[in-house]
Amino acid sequence: MKNFDDKYRANNKVILAGTDEAGRGPLAGPVVAAAVILPNIFYDERINDSKKLSAHLREELFGVIRKNALAYTYTIISQSKIDKINILKASLLAMKRSVEKLKIQPDIILIDGYKSFTYDAEVIPIVKGDSKSLSIASASIIAKVVRDRIMIKLANEYPYYGWETNKGYPTKEHIEAVLKFGACKIHRKTFLTKIFERSNQTEFSFID
Repeated sequence: MKNFDDKYRANNKVILAGTDEAGRGPLAGPVVAAAVILPNIFYDERINDSKKLSAHLREELFGVIRKNALAYTYTIISQSKIDKINILKASLLAMKRSVEKLKIQPDIILIDGYKSFTYDAEVIPIVKGDSKSLSIASASIIAKVVRDRIMIKLANEYPYYGWETNKGYPTKEHIEAVLKFGACKIHRKTFLTKIFERSNQTEFSFID
């Protein structure tokens, strides 16, 4: 993964950033993106796509990345904003804002996926980048840990949906709870439409 990033560094003079998001698929909660600039010599063989790592290892690597990164940031885009502009635009916006907030501005930005955003620096989309690029994978870990912590905290406020385990994703347990108890203000209304249609409910029911 480091070798992949090194291909974009010319004589170690290029400042390379990786960016990725967490939370495109859930029915509830924000989407979180992170951007990371790693030292050229940094490598940790445990870093990988955050989805392939245990929660415990993600937490451990979260600390390692924060300690070693030259710069890192993250951005949270709310569920209401997602409903307004759609999840793809919200994800790209979160990634762009994260790069903008970096205390060091990169020459090249590697972004996970096939879509991109405009920026003063070169932006290169990498399909499955979180399993290829050390910088993107590091950003995916930061974003995932931040988002998971948000959803665990929200689970205390909204205990019906099992967010402490499903993190807002459309598990059977989560869907059944929405249909039984109704949705809450943390849910993405645009994501719930098909669920309510399949259940023959003509309108949303809210618990708050």
